Amino acid sequence: MIRKVLLVDDEPAVREALAQSLELADLEPVTAGSFTVARDTISAEFDGVIVSDIRMPGKDGFALLDHAQNVDPELPVIFLTGQGDIPTAVRGMSAGAFDFLEKPCAASDLVAVVEKALRTRALVLENRRLKLKLETGDAAARMIFGESRLAAALRDRVRAVARTTAEVLLTGAPGSGTGKVAEVIHLLSGAAQRPFQKLPGALATPETLRDAFTAGRGGTVFIDEVADLTPPAQHALLDLLEAREGARVVAGTYRDLTEEVEAGRFNADLFYRLDLVRVRIPALKERPEDIPVLFRHYVSQACEQAALPQPEIDPETLSRLMEQDWPGNARAVMNAAMRFAMGLREDDGEAGELGLSERLAQVERSLLIDALRRAGGNATEAARGLKLPRKTFYDKLARHGISAGVYRDS
Repeated sequence: MIRKVLLVDDEPAVREALAQSLELADLEPVTAGSFTVARDTISAEFDGVIVSDIRMPGKDGFALLDHAQNVDPELPVIFLTGQGDIPTAVRGMSAGAFDFLEKPCAASDLVAVVEKALRTRALVLENRRLKLKLETGDAAARMIFGESRLAAALRDRVRAVARTTAEVLLTGAPGSGTGKVAEVIHLLSGAAQRPFQKLPGALATPETLRDAFTAGRGGTVFIDEVADLTPPAQHALLDLLEAREGARVVAGTYRDLTEEVEAGRFNADLFYRLDLVRVRIPALKERPEDIPVLFRHYVSQACEQAALPQPEIDPETLSRLMEQDWPGNARAVMNAAMRFAMGLREDDGEAGELGLSERLAQVERSLLIDALRRAGGNATEAARGLKLPRKTFYDKLARHGISAGVYRDS
Protein backbone atom coordinates (compact mmCIF):
# COMPACT_ATOMS: atom_id res chain seq x y z
CA MET A 1 0.00 0.00 0.00
CA ILE A 2 1.31 3.47 -0.90
CA ARG A 3 1.84 5.54 2.29
CA LYS A 4 4.74 7.85 1.43
CA VAL A 5 4.42 11.66 1.63
CA LEU A 6 7.15 14.09 0.53
CA LEU A 7 6.69 17.00 2.96
CA VAL A 8 8.35 20.27 1.87
CA ASP A 9 8.43 23.33 4.16
CA ASP A 10 11.28 25.72 5.01
CA GLU A 11 10.14 26.16 8.64
CA PRO A 12 11.52 23.29 10.79
CA ALA A 13 8.83 23.60 13.49
CA VAL A 14 6.00 23.44 10.93
CA ARG A 15 7.72 20.57 9.12
CA GLU A 16 8.07 18.58 12.34
CA ALA A 17 4.47 19.16 13.42
CA LEU A 18 3.08 18.11 10.03
CA ALA A 19 5.34 15.03 9.97
CA GLN A 20 4.07 13.96 13.39
CA SER A 21 0.47 14.31 12.23
CA LEU A 22 1.23 12.08 9.25
CA GLU A 23 3.08 9.50 11.35
CA LEU A 24 0.15 9.25 13.79
CA ALA A 25 -2.02 8.36 10.77
CA ASP A 26 0.42 5.53 9.86
CA LEU A 27 1.78 7.52 6.93
CA GLU A 28 5.47 7.76 6.01
CA PRO A 29 6.70 11.37 5.81
CA VAL A 30 9.89 12.21 3.90
CA THR A 31 10.85 15.74 4.87
CA ALA A 32 12.68 18.41 2.88
CA GLY A 33 13.41 22.04 3.73
CA SER A 34 13.78 23.37 0.20
CA PHE A 35 13.10 22.81 -3.48
CA THR A 36 16.68 21.62 -4.01
CA VAL A 37 16.42 18.87 -1.39
CA ALA A 38 12.94 17.80 -2.48
CA ARG A 39 13.89 17.62 -6.17
CA ASP A 40 16.19 14.62 -5.64
CA THR A 41 13.31 12.54 -4.24
CA ILE A 42 10.92 13.13 -7.14
CA SER A 43 10.83 10.58 -9.94
CA ALA A 44 8.23 9.00 -12.22
CA GLU A 45 8.34 5.91 -9.98
CA PHE A 46 7.88 7.86 -6.72
CA ASP A 47 5.26 5.84 -4.85
CA GLY A 48 3.74 8.65 -2.87
CA VAL A 49 2.44 12.24 -3.01
CA ILE A 50 3.84 15.72 -2.30
CA VAL A 51 2.73 18.24 0.31
CA SER A 52 4.52 21.57 -0.17
CA ASP A 53 4.41 25.08 1.22
CA ILE A 54 3.90 27.69 -1.49
CA ARG A 55 6.09 30.48 -0.12
CA MET A 56 9.69 29.36 0.42
CA PRO A 57 13.07 31.12 0.00
CA GLY A 58 14.65 30.54 -3.38
CA LYS A 59 12.47 28.39 -5.60
CA ASP A 60 8.92 28.24 -4.25
CA GLY A 61 6.09 25.73 -4.33
CA PHE A 62 5.15 26.68 -7.89
CA ALA A 63 8.68 25.79 -9.04
CA LEU A 64 8.32 22.44 -7.25
CA LEU A 65 4.92 21.85 -8.88
CA ASP A 66 6.39 22.66 -12.30
CA HIS A 67 9.31 20.25 -11.73
CA ALA A 68 7.00 17.49 -10.50
CA GLN A 69 4.75 17.83 -13.54
CA ASN A 70 7.75 17.68 -15.87
CA VAL A 71 8.87 14.45 -14.20
CA ASP A 72 5.39 12.94 -13.88
CA PRO A 73 2.23 14.91 -14.79
CA GLU A 74 0.15 12.50 -12.66
CA LEU A 75 2.08 13.00 -9.40
CA PRO A 76 -0.29 14.72 -6.90
CA VAL A 77 0.99 17.94 -5.30
CA ILE A 78 -0.93 19.43 -2.35
CA PHE A 79 -0.20 23.07 -1.54
CA LEU A 80 0.00 24.58 1.95
CA THR A 81 -0.80 28.29 2.02
CA GLY A 82 -0.80 30.98 4.70
CA GLN A 83 -3.79 33.05 5.69
CA GLY A 84 -4.83 35.54 3.04
CA ASP A 85 -3.10 33.56 0.28
CA ILE A 86 -6.21 31.84 -1.02
CA PRO A 87 -6.03 33.49 -4.50
CA THR A 88 -2.48 32.15 -4.82
CA ALA A 89 -3.63 28.67 -3.85
CA VAL A 90 -6.46 28.82 -6.39
CA ARG A 91 -3.88 29.77 -9.01
CA GLY A 92 -1.97 26.68 -7.96
CA MET A 93 -5.03 24.51 -8.55
CA SER A 94 -5.34 26.00 -12.03
CA ALA A 95 -1.67 25.16 -12.61
CA GLY A 96 -2.29 21.52 -11.77
CA ALA A 97 -2.06 21.18 -7.97
CA PHE A 98 -4.16 18.33 -6.54
CA ASP A 99 -5.59 20.40 -3.66
CA PHE A 100 -4.61 23.05 -1.10
CA LEU A 101 -4.85 23.50 2.66
CA GLU A 102 -4.68 26.72 4.65
CA LYS A 103 -2.09 26.86 7.45
CA PRO A 104 -2.45 26.11 10.25
CA CYS A 105 -4.56 23.12 9.23
CA ALA A 106 -6.15 20.50 11.42
CA ALA A 107 -4.43 17.13 11.40
CA SER A 108 -7.67 15.44 10.32
CA ASP A 109 -7.99 17.76 7.31
CA LEU A 110 -4.37 17.14 6.30
CA VAL A 111 -4.71 13.36 6.57
CA ALA A 112 -8.03 13.33 4.67
CA VAL A 113 -6.60 15.23 1.68
CA VAL A 114 -3.38 13.19 1.71
CA GLU A 115 -5.30 9.89 1.84
CA LYS A 116 -7.39 10.99 -1.14
CA ALA A 117 -4.25 11.89 -3.09
CA LEU A 118 -2.59 8.57 -2.17
CA ARG A 119 -5.58 6.62 -3.49
CA THR A 120 -5.33 8.54 -6.75
CA ARG A 121 -1.58 7.88 -6.95
CA ALA A 122 -2.04 4.17 -6.22
CA LEU A 123 -4.56 3.86 -9.04
CA VAL A 124 -2.21 5.64 -11.49
CA LEU A 125 0.75 3.40 -10.62
CA GLU A 126 -1.37 0.23 -10.77
CA ASN A 127 -2.68 1.19 -14.21
CA ARG A 128 0.89 1.74 -15.36
CA ARG A 129 1.95 -1.65 -14.04
CA LEU A 130 -0.92 -3.35 -15.82
CA LYS A 131 -0.14 -1.52 -19.06
CA LEU A 132 3.53 -2.50 -18.83
CA LYS A 133 2.56 -6.13 -18.20
CA LEU A 134 0.33 -6.13 -21.27
CA GLU A 135 3.02 -4.51 -23.40
CA THR A 136 5.90 -6.72 -22.31
CA GLY A 137 4.08 -9.99 -21.69
CA ASP A 138 6.50 -12.82 -21.05
CA ALA A 139 9.79 -11.28 -22.10
CA ALA A 140 11.43 -14.71 -22.18
CA ALA A 141 8.95 -16.02 -24.75
CA ARG A 142 9.04 -12.73 -26.66
CA MET A 143 12.81 -12.29 -26.88
CA ILE A 144 14.46 -15.71 -26.54
CA PHE A 145 13.68 -17.63 -29.73
CA GLY A 146 13.80 -21.33 -30.44
CA GLU A 147 11.74 -24.51 -30.57
CA SER A 148 14.42 -26.83 -29.17
CA ARG A 149 14.46 -28.34 -25.70
CA LEU A 150 17.59 -26.34 -24.95
CA ALA A 151 15.85 -23.07 -25.86
CA ALA A 152 12.86 -23.98 -23.67
CA ALA A 153 15.22 -24.85 -20.80
CA LEU A 154 17.00 -21.51 -21.22
CA ARG A 155 13.70 -19.61 -21.01
CA ASP A 156 12.72 -21.52 -17.87
CA ARG A 157 16.12 -20.88 -16.29
CA VAL A 158 15.93 -17.14 -17.06
CA ARG A 159 12.43 -16.90 -15.56
CA ALA A 160 13.62 -18.59 -12.37
CA VAL A 161 16.74 -16.42 -12.08
CA ALA A 162 14.75 -13.22 -12.67
CA ARG A 163 12.70 -13.91 -9.53
CA THR A 164 15.84 -13.63 -7.37
CA THR A 165 17.88 -10.53 -6.58
CA ALA A 166 21.24 -12.31 -6.75
CA GLU A 167 24.10 -11.39 -9.07
CA VAL A 168 24.06 -13.38 -12.31
CA LEU A 169 26.89 -14.64 -14.51
CA LEU A 170 25.87 -15.23 -18.14
CA THR A 171 28.15 -17.51 -20.13
CA GLY A 172 28.07 -18.47 -23.78
CA ALA A 173 29.94 -18.48 -27.05
CA PRO A 174 30.57 -15.18 -28.91
CA GLY A 175 27.40 -13.86 -30.51
CA SER A 176 25.10 -15.96 -28.33
CA GLY A 177 23.30 -12.88 -27.01
CA THR A 178 24.31 -12.29 -23.40
CA GLY A 179 23.05 -8.70 -23.64
CA LYS A 180 19.58 -9.78 -24.74
CA VAL A 181 19.33 -12.44 -22.01
CA ALA A 182 20.44 -9.86 -19.43
CA GLU A 183 17.67 -7.54 -20.61
CA VAL A 184 15.11 -10.35 -20.34
CA ILE A 185 16.21 -11.07 -16.77
CA HIS A 186 15.72 -7.39 -15.97
CA LEU A 187 12.28 -7.21 -17.64
CA LEU A 188 11.07 -10.28 -15.74
CA SER A 189 12.41 -9.07 -12.39
CA GLY A 190 10.72 -6.96 -9.77
CA ALA A 191 12.88 -4.06 -10.96
CA ALA A 192 11.47 -4.06 -14.50
CA GLN A 193 10.38 -0.43 -14.23
CA ARG A 194 13.75 0.65 -12.87
CA PRO A 195 16.80 1.56 -15.01
CA PHE A 196 18.74 -0.98 -17.09
CA GLN A 197 22.33 0.15 -17.56
CA LYS A 198 24.75 -1.48 -20.04
CA LEU A 199 28.49 -1.04 -19.75
CA PRO A 200 31.18 -2.72 -21.93
CA GLY A 201 33.83 -4.27 -19.72
CA ALA A 202 36.62 -3.06 -21.99
CA LEU A 203 35.56 0.58 -21.51
CA ALA A 204 34.78 0.40 -17.80
CA THR A 205 36.78 2.41 -15.28
CA PRO A 206 36.20 2.81 -11.53
CA GLU A 207 34.49 6.13 -12.34
CA THR A 208 32.19 4.80 -15.10
CA LEU A 209 31.26 1.84 -12.89
CA ARG A 210 30.24 4.14 -10.07
CA ASP A 211 28.27 6.27 -12.53
CA ALA A 212 26.50 3.18 -13.89
CA PHE A 213 25.55 2.06 -10.38
CA THR A 214 24.23 5.54 -9.57
CA ALA A 215 22.19 5.72 -12.78
CA GLY A 216 20.96 2.15 -12.33
CA ARG A 217 20.03 2.43 -8.66
CA GLY A 218 17.17 0.09 -7.90
CA GLY A 219 17.54 -1.58 -11.31
CA THR A 220 20.11 -3.66 -13.17
CA VAL A 221 23.66 -3.00 -14.35
CA PHE A 222 24.82 -5.30 -17.17
CA ILE A 223 28.57 -5.57 -17.74
CA ASP A 224 29.27 -6.94 -21.20
CA GLU A 225 32.35 -9.21 -21.27
CA VAL A 226 33.32 -8.80 -17.66
CA ALA A 227 36.66 -10.53 -18.34
CA ASP A 228 37.78 -7.34 -20.12
CA LEU A 229 37.69 -5.31 -16.89
CA THR A 230 41.06 -3.87 -15.93
CA PRO A 231 42.42 -4.75 -12.45
CA PRO A 232 41.41 -1.32 -11.04
CA ALA A 233 37.91 -1.73 -12.49
CA GLN A 234 37.66 -5.25 -11.04
CA HIS A 235 38.51 -3.95 -7.55
CA ALA A 236 36.06 -1.06 -7.96
CA LEU A 237 33.27 -3.45 -8.98
CA LEU A 238 34.01 -5.72 -6.02
CA ASP A 239 33.86 -2.71 -3.67
CA LEU A 240 30.51 -1.64 -5.16
CA LEU A 241 29.10 -5.14 -4.73
CA GLU A 242 30.36 -5.36 -1.15
CA ALA A 243 28.82 -1.97 -0.38
CA ARG A 244 25.43 -3.14 -1.72
CA GLU A 245 25.07 -0.03 -3.86
CA GLY A 246 21.47 -0.80 -4.79
CA ALA A 247 21.83 -2.11 -8.36
CA ARG A 248 21.77 -5.75 -9.35
CA VAL A 249 24.73 -6.85 -11.46
CA VAL A 250 24.37 -9.18 -14.42
CA ALA A 251 27.76 -9.96 -15.96
CA GLY A 252 28.28 -11.58 -19.33
CA THR A 253 31.37 -13.40 -20.58
CA TYR A 254 32.44 -15.53 -23.52
CA ARG A 255 35.57 -16.70 -21.73
CA ASP A 256 36.21 -19.30 -19.03
CA LEU A 257 36.57 -17.12 -15.95
CA THR A 258 37.99 -20.04 -13.98
CA GLU A 259 40.94 -20.10 -16.37
CA GLU A 260 41.20 -16.30 -16.15
CA VAL A 261 41.40 -16.54 -12.35
CA GLU A 262 44.03 -19.31 -12.49
CA ALA A 263 46.10 -17.22 -14.92
CA GLY A 264 45.93 -14.25 -12.55
CA ARG A 265 44.00 -12.07 -14.99
CA PHE A 266 40.76 -11.96 -13.02
CA ASN A 267 40.14 -11.23 -9.35
CA ALA A 268 39.18 -14.47 -7.59
CA ASP A 269 36.99 -12.72 -4.99
CA LEU A 270 35.09 -10.91 -7.73
CA PHE A 271 34.62 -14.15 -9.68
CA TYR A 272 33.09 -15.97 -6.70
CA ARG A 273 30.89 -12.97 -5.96
CA LEU A 274 29.56 -12.86 -9.55
CA ASP A 275 29.26 -16.64 -9.91
CA LEU A 276 26.42 -16.88 -7.40
CA VAL A 277 23.85 -17.72 -10.09
CA ARG A 278 25.00 -18.86 -13.52
CA VAL A 279 23.05 -19.02 -16.77
CA ARG A 280 24.64 -20.77 -19.73
CA ILE A 281 23.39 -19.83 -23.20
CA PRO A 282 23.71 -22.88 -25.49
CA ALA A 283 25.47 -22.37 -28.82
CA LEU A 284 23.50 -22.80 -32.04
CA LYS A 285 25.55 -25.86 -33.02
CA GLU A 286 23.96 -27.57 -30.00
CA ARG A 287 20.44 -26.70 -31.19
CA PRO A 288 20.45 -26.43 -34.98
CA GLU A 289 16.67 -26.84 -35.12
CA ASP A 290 16.44 -23.28 -33.75
CA ILE A 291 18.34 -21.81 -36.70
CA PRO A 292 15.25 -21.55 -38.99
CA VAL A 293 13.29 -19.83 -36.19
CA LEU A 294 16.02 -17.25 -35.67
CA PHE A 295 16.58 -16.76 -39.38
CA ARG A 296 12.89 -16.11 -40.10
CA HIS A 297 12.68 -13.65 -37.22
CA TYR A 298 15.73 -11.70 -38.33
CA VAL A 299 14.63 -11.66 -41.99
CA SER A 300 11.24 -10.29 -40.93
CA GLN A 301 12.91 -7.72 -38.70
CA ALA A 302 15.32 -6.61 -41.44
CA CYS A 303 12.51 -6.25 -43.98
CA GLU A 304 10.42 -4.21 -41.56
CA GLN A 305 13.29 -1.87 -40.66
CA ALA A 306 14.38 -1.34 -44.28
CA ALA A 307 10.85 -1.32 -45.77
CA LEU A 308 11.73 -4.31 -47.97
CA PRO A 309 9.28 -6.90 -49.32
CA GLN A 310 9.29 -10.17 -47.37
CA PRO A 311 11.16 -12.78 -49.45
CA GLU A 312 10.11 -16.42 -49.64
CA ILE A 313 12.36 -18.66 -47.53
CA ASP A 314 12.46 -22.02 -49.28
CA PRO A 315 13.30 -25.37 -47.61
CA GLU A 316 16.61 -25.59 -49.48
CA THR A 317 17.75 -22.34 -47.87
CA LEU A 318 16.80 -23.58 -44.41
CA SER A 319 18.56 -26.89 -45.01
CA ARG A 320 21.72 -25.11 -46.07
CA LEU A 321 21.58 -22.88 -42.99
CA MET A 322 21.18 -25.85 -40.66
CA GLU A 323 24.23 -27.57 -42.10
CA GLN A 324 26.47 -24.72 -40.90
CA ASP A 325 28.21 -24.54 -37.52
CA TRP A 326 27.54 -20.81 -36.96
CA PRO A 327 30.50 -20.03 -34.68
CA GLY A 328 29.15 -16.46 -34.51
CA ASN A 329 25.82 -17.83 -33.22
CA ALA A 330 22.76 -15.52 -33.20
CA ARG A 331 24.78 -12.52 -34.35
CA ALA A 332 26.02 -14.41 -37.42
CA VAL A 333 22.50 -15.62 -38.24
CA MET A 334 21.27 -12.02 -37.97
CA ASN A 335 23.93 -10.90 -40.47
CA ALA A 336 23.00 -13.70 -42.86
CA ALA A 337 19.31 -12.79 -42.55
CA MET A 338 20.03 -9.15 -43.36
CA ARG A 339 21.95 -10.15 -46.47
CA PHE A 340 19.13 -12.49 -47.48
CA ALA A 341 16.53 -9.74 -46.99
CA MET A 342 18.56 -7.46 -49.24
CA GLY A 343 18.74 -10.15 -51.95
CA LEU A 344 22.45 -10.86 -51.53
CA ARG A 345 23.56 -14.43 -52.24
CA GLU A 346 24.60 -16.37 -49.15
CA ASP A 347 27.74 -18.44 -49.54
CA ASP A 348 27.58 -22.01 -48.38
CA GLY A 349 29.07 -22.53 -44.94
CA GLU A 350 31.25 -25.40 -43.88
CA ALA A 351 29.53 -28.62 -42.91
CA GLY A 352 29.21 -29.39 -39.22
CA GLU A 353 30.67 -32.34 -37.40
CA LEU A 354 27.39 -34.26 -37.30
CA GLY A 355 26.96 -37.28 -39.51
CA LEU A 356 24.72 -37.25 -42.56
CA SER A 357 21.83 -39.06 -40.88
CA GLU A 358 21.85 -36.64 -37.94
CA ARG A 359 21.91 -33.62 -40.25
CA LEU A 360 19.07 -35.00 -42.35
CA ALA A 361 17.03 -35.64 -39.21
CA GLN A 362 17.53 -32.05 -38.09
CA VAL A 363 16.50 -30.73 -41.48
CA GLU A 364 13.44 -32.99 -41.53
CA ARG A 365 12.38 -31.85 -38.06
CA SER A 366 12.72 -28.22 -39.08
CA LEU A 367 10.63 -28.74 -42.22
CA LEU A 368 7.89 -30.50 -40.23
CA ILE A 369 7.75 -27.63 -37.74
CA ASP A 370 7.74 -25.09 -40.54
CA ALA A 371 4.84 -26.85 -42.29
CA LEU A 372 2.83 -27.00 -39.06
CA ARG A 373 3.43 -23.35 -38.33
CA ARG A 374 2.34 -22.33 -41.82
CA ALA A 375 -0.77 -24.49 -41.48
CA GLY A 376 -1.65 -23.10 -38.05
CA GLY A 377 -1.25 -26.53 -36.47
CA ASN A 378 -3.55 -28.26 -38.98
CA ALA A 379 -1.76 -31.58 -39.50
CA THR A 380 -3.76 -32.53 -42.60
CA GLU A 381 -2.96 -29.28 -44.34
CA ALA A 382 0.69 -29.47 -43.26
CA ALA A 383 0.99 -33.01 -44.64
CA ARG A 384 -0.56 -31.86 -47.90
CA GLY A 385 1.94 -28.99 -48.10
CA LEU A 386 4.82 -31.45 -47.77
CA LYS A 387 3.15 -33.88 -50.20
CA LEU A 388 3.19 -36.65 -47.58
CA PRO A 389 0.49 -39.22 -46.74
CA ARG A 390 -1.16 -38.39 -43.44
CA LYS A 391 0.06 -41.60 -41.77
CA THR A 392 3.64 -40.97 -42.88
CA PHE A 393 3.39 -37.39 -41.65
CA TYR A 394 2.12 -38.50 -38.22
CA ASP A 395 4.84 -41.16 -38.00
CA LYS A 396 7.46 -38.50 -38.59
CA LEU A 397 5.91 -36.21 -35.97
CA ALA A 398 6.05 -39.05 -33.43
CA ARG A 399 9.65 -39.90 -34.37
CA HIS A 400 10.76 -36.29 -33.75
CA GLY A 401 8.60 -35.74 -30.66
CA ILE A 402 6.57 -32.96 -32.29
CA SER A 403 3.01 -32.12 -31.20
CA ALA A 404 0.86 -30.45 -33.86
CA GLY A 405 -1.27 -28.79 -31.19
CA VAL A 406 1.62 -26.60 -30.07
CA TYR A 407 1.45 -24.72 -33.38
CA ARG A 408 -2.30 -24.30 -33.53
CA ASP A 409 -3.27 -20.65 -34.04
CA SER A 410 0.33 -19.57 -33.43
